[in-house]
Amino acid sequence: MTDLYISVGIDVGADFSFMSIALPNQTFVGKPFKITHSNLDSVETAVKKIKEAEESNSLKARIFLESTGIYHYPLFCYLCDKGFDVSIINPIITNNSTNLNIRKVHNDKFDSKKLALIALKPDLKTSVMPSDFVLNIRNLVREYYRFTDQRSAYVNKLTALLKVSFPEYIGIFSKITVNTSLALLDKYPSPDAVLNAQKSSITGLIRKTSRFGTAYAEEKYEMLISAAKKAKSFGHSLPSHTELIRLYISMIRTFDSAAKQLIRSVKDIVESYPDELFCRQIKLLETIKGCGFLSAVTLMCEIGNFSVFSAPKKLYAYLGLDPSVKQSGKFNGTNVKLSKRGSRLARRVLHMMAINSIGLTKNGKSKNPILRDFYDKKCLSKPKMIALSAVMHKLCNIIFAVLRDNKPFEFISPEQHNLVYRNVS
Repeated sequence: MTDLYISVGIDVGADFSFMSIALPNQTFVGKPFKITHSNLDSVETAVKKIKEAEESNSLKARIFLESTGIYHYPLFCYLCDKGFDVSIINPIITNNSTNLNIRKVHNDKFDSKKLALIALKPDLKTSVMPSDFVLNIRNLVREYYRFTDQRSAYVNKLTALLKVSFPEYIGIFSKITVNTSLALLDKYPSPDAVLNAQKSSITGLIRKTSRFGTAYAEEKYEMLISAAKKAKSFGHSLPSHTELIRLYISMIRTFDSAAKQLIRSVKDIVESYPDELFCRQIKLLETIKGCGFLSAVTLMCEIGNFSVFSAPKKLYAYLGLDPSVKQSGKFNGTNVKLSKRGSRLARRVLHMMAINSIGLTKNGKSKNPILRDFYDKKCLSKPKMIALSAVMHKLCNIIFAVLRDNKPFEFISPEQHNLVYRNVS
């Protein structure tokens, strides 16, 4: 990036973008140009303006787009197909850059000019656009999490409604969303409906939808009748509650079905391309204790191209696990928290992996003795959440090592690791 170039900054929006062209001396070529995405002539005019700037200044252009969800992607692909050098800039970089003047200005035209000037910096860090193969899987995985989050919202609505109309129903099953529970609520959504139903109908439905026999059905029936009778004294069921309960159950089932379909699609893609590097890396992550297929594919989708990470610290920062620093003059902030600037989904997965790693089996044994011991030692001097964050860092180290060495994970104690390190050195 030491060579001189024309910087083209494009502030991307959903329907249109603004483009500014800056020369190496930080002067602009004309005014910001509006690119209308639904008008091919507008996009072609933008390309013509860039080429005219290249010819009149005898310099090559480098185009910089600010990452904006999915809206920058069609423009990125189009400009790449036209032979331009196109890069993506993280919005964090542009948001934290010094304004161009004293006035507080924020609009699309100004932002495109600001982006073009920022892109002239020789030490500018740009993002790597994942391949279409990775983006294809990432789209499915991210939609899966959107569906599960929306499902959780309806589960909360259903729970809140039952606490009003049918309070003691909450404790009958381990979860109100198990198949038997949803089937019962769908058919008998109120205490009156339960009390007016025949015993054989309820027990038959329980046997049909559960994996247990008659004794289990009889037990749950008695609990259901008891809860319905108590709801007549403490509880208030309205006709609208019946309609809403059935509606919420329908939504929960719809999201369950859609989420399962998405996971099946992702598995089909991964299994269809076993020799693809990205798929091999997913299989490697699955060897880590506590990392299943969904966790592995989510982490790889959020990491994208692992080759850009030369050290674990860079992976920490990318995932938002690095600490935020507060220091000015003699002041040093002591309330340090995670920056949380990276992928929210990756942190979510790492958090669940950390909880699973320090958990115990049914026999009371540690699922991951090494990480459990590390967590217990941290808890002696740190709060539990900080100790859990330290476990997430350890897992990040493990993920980095597995992907770097291209080898499956294997348990190794700190003492064994030090011994191996000394022998290699």
